[in-house]
Parts: sequence; structure tokens; C-alpha cells
Amino acid sequence: MKSKLILAGVAALLALGAAHVWINVGFDNFSRDVRGLFGAKHDQLVVGFLPVTCHLTCPVVDWTTRHSDSGSVFTSQRYSEFPTMCEDLSQGTLGAAFLNTPLAVSLVQKGVGVKLVSLGHRDGSAIMVRADSNITSFAQLAGKKVLIPSRFSNQQLWLARLCKANNMELSSLNMVTAPPPDMPALLETGQCDAYVVGEPHCARAEMAGTGRVLLQVKDSWPNFISCALVVRDEVIAEHRELIQELVDGINGSGLWLEQGTENRFSAAEVVGKYYYNQKPELLKFVLSKPIDRVRYDKLTPLQKDFDEIMKLGVEVGMFKEFMPFERYVDPTFAAKVPNVAVAMPPDDGRGIQVATVAAKPAPAPTAPADAGAAKK
Repeated sequence: MKSKLILAGVAALLALGAAHVWINVGFDNFSRDVRGLFGAKHDQLVVGFLPVTCHLTCPVVDWTTRHSDSGSVFTSQRYSEFPTMCEDLSQGTLGAAFLNTPLAVSLVQKGVGVKLVSLGHRDGSAIMVRADSNITSFAQLAGKKVLIPSRFSNQQLWLARLCKANNMELSSLNMVTAPPPDMPALLETGQCDAYVVGEPHCARAEMAGTGRVLLQVKDSWPNFISCALVVRDEVIAEHRELIQELVDGINGSGLWLEQGTENRFSAAEVVGKYYYNQKPELLKFVLSKPIDRVRYDKLTPLQKDFDEIMKLGVEVGMFKEFMPFERYVDPTFAAKVPNVAVAMPPDDGRGIQVATVAAKPAPAPTAPADAGAAKK
């Protein structure tokens, strides 16, 4: 009799608990959490990223896998600049990261065992001038001070390509490296004549009314490549299925983002709030004005694209030698993606604030070491 009373009491408590969850939390959320807690264990991989629009698929995949009952969890780790990310990738404390393509090539040339396995985006860069500037063409930048994000940046290669098209020498531009977040303010205060960088640092000046777009990369170098997913060789060797799942997720989320502004705005709300520490309105501006300002489809790394990047890099002194495509790229993962859009769950208020990895002290803005030699 006593045992029956105890069982009855336990049953009543469980019923009350279930009723509370149903009413105050929602049965769908509750059942999802229970399945996640007692279901099969997820594999996990940390992926480094910067809070830039070119890396958008990284936090989108993070959010999607965190809200899934099955599959692996790809946790994104925010950095404020590339050097610290490169160091962590080189030392093996980070297994994968979204990295500027020339930086990935430079790591391989230094003997770091990494491979580029998928693109992260297409296009997404611009040349900005002051809103009141009389500069209306690229040729007018000759002799002007132009900020670039790094001497290992595809933005510098874009400038080299534009110089060729305009019968100019790259050395005719007074190129100076500067941290991308500082560029809009440096332009506004007259400390430079123009800057070239990836989004959202162009849109920041445009939204503030202090800068205007001189050229969008999509209009002069279609399908421009800047950043890509880079993975350490031993991670690829030991966890091929996991990397394939990540590449599938990046491509799937990219296809979903390309379905229209509604999806892009939904991603902007989540990513801006929880991952980038940016106002969603900034991301929405970049992702819609115009909508092809940055694209997330056609993410397979193609040899012809990278051979052009390598050739330009050698010409400007960025790379020591022309490296074969297969030495730094593994396209087998992108070749196997199912090309199916993967929807990102909307904001449910259950996000976490992603902390930023502490950066090393940044050097003062300097002229690129190879700028004077880049006269071809």
C-alpha cells in the first residue's frame, strides 16, 4: 500500500511537470531538448570565423546544427583578425577556419599542413571613396592613398587586376594596410582617399552617408573569391565524414540564403545578434542592396579561378612561387555536396553570445612590403 502511494505521488509530480513544460515552454521545444539529451552523441568541430559577411555561412551552420536532433555540431569561434586565427590553425589548436585565400596559400608555402576544401562566398568586396569625393573612376586613384586589409588579401589582387585593365602600374597606388573596422573612420576623417575591403565595412560608410561605392568587385571580377574554408590535413585524414558534413552544410546553407531576402534577413537577425555583435540592419543592408552584392552559391573551388589568383599573386610578389592547385586545395568534398538547400531555424530566443578570441596587439598601419616591387 505504501509503495502504491509513493508511485502515485511520483506520477502526479511527473504529470504536473509535464503540464508545466507544455504550457510555459512548449512541447516541441521540450521534446527537442529531450531527444537531444538522450539521443546519439554528436561529433563536434570548432570552426574559426571573423564577423564579416563573407563568413556568414559559418554561424548559419553553427546555429542550424545546434538546433538539430541529429548530425554533428559545428561550433563557430569568433576572431577579430586573421593573424591570431592563422596562428591557432598553424599550431593545431584550431582544426578549421574561414580564411582569406592568399593567407591559406601562404600557410602552405610556410609548411603548415592545411587544405582549402570549399569556398565560403562569391563577390562581397568594394572600393569606397568619400561621399563628397570627386573621384568617379578607378584611374583617378593613381597617386592616391588607398587602404587595403592585408598584403595577403585578394582585394590587393583585385587592385592589380584593375590596374592592368586601366594600363596602370600597381605601384601608382599608395597602398597602406589598415584594420578593416577602422577604414570607414579613416575615410571620413580624410586620412585616406579610398579603401578596398570585404563587407560589411563598405556598407558601414555607405549607411552612415560618409562614403560611396566606387566599384563593386562583382562588376569587374565576376565570381570573385576572397575567403574559403581551410582545414588541417590531419583533421581531413582522421575525420573525412565530419568534414564532408561541414562542407555539405556550408553549401546547403548558401543555397538557402540564395532563395531570397526573407531567408537572408532571417539569418541577419540571428547572426547579427548572437554571433557578430552587429546590428542586424547592417547585415540586411549588405545582403539586399543589391541582393547580389555578396553571393553564397557556386562554392566549389575551381582550378581556373585559383590559377588566376596564383598568377596575380606571383606577379605582385605576394607568393614566392606558382603552386599547383592540388598542393593547397582538396576539391573532393565540394564535388560530393548534394546541392540541397538547408534551412536555418529562425530566432527562437535561445541563442548564445559568442565570445571573441583575444587578439595580439595590432601593428601600426604600414605600406605593404612588396608594393614597391609590384610594377608588372
